[in-house]
Amino acid sequence: MLKRISDRVASVEMTVAALLAGAVTLLVLLNIVTRAMGQAIYWVDELAIYCMVWMTFISTSAVLKKRRGVAVTILTDQLPTALRRWLTVFSDLMILGFALALFVLCWRWYSPLALMQAGFDFQAFQSETFNFMYAENTNTLGIKKFWVWLVLPVFSLSLGIHALLNLFDSLSGSQQTMTGEPT
Repeated sequence: MLKRISDRVASVEMTVAALLAGAVTLLVLLNIVTRAMGQAIYWVDELAIYCMVWMTFISTSAVLKKRRGVAVTILTDQLPTALRRWLTVFSDLMILGFALALFVLCWRWYSPLALMQAGFDFQAFQSETFNFMYAENTNTLGIKKFWVWLVLPVFSLSLGIHALLNLFDSLSGSQQTMTGEPT
């Protein structure tokens, strides 16, 4: 079941990342054309940056699921298979640990329980917690920045799902853990 969830999440991630890559391209082209015409649209740069940030986090999660990240393997290729397997397990544990730590930090930062206790009243939340994350607007788009920052908890959840599956595969000795390719 975890494999199906991870595969589905990765499929959605790659689709969203591709759409965001297209959006970045179109926004940059729009920016070039409008500036050349002397009619620059000032918020296009900021939106392109946010699309690129979201694309990077989302695609990173899918890349790590497929074990396609950039790696220098000159030393690990010389190690016996058993030791390489344990290094893979260690790597999976580190990625899972990072995903869990990031999720905990996001939970503390967003404070959803405190926000619920404040009745979703941002002013009351801020005065009780001194957390102003829900009050800050983006520079030119005028939306609340917490919407932009939502990529972090989304990333931590999806990365955690993928890392957990990869860890199970590594511990079971699946061939995918050594080559990055399914058996």
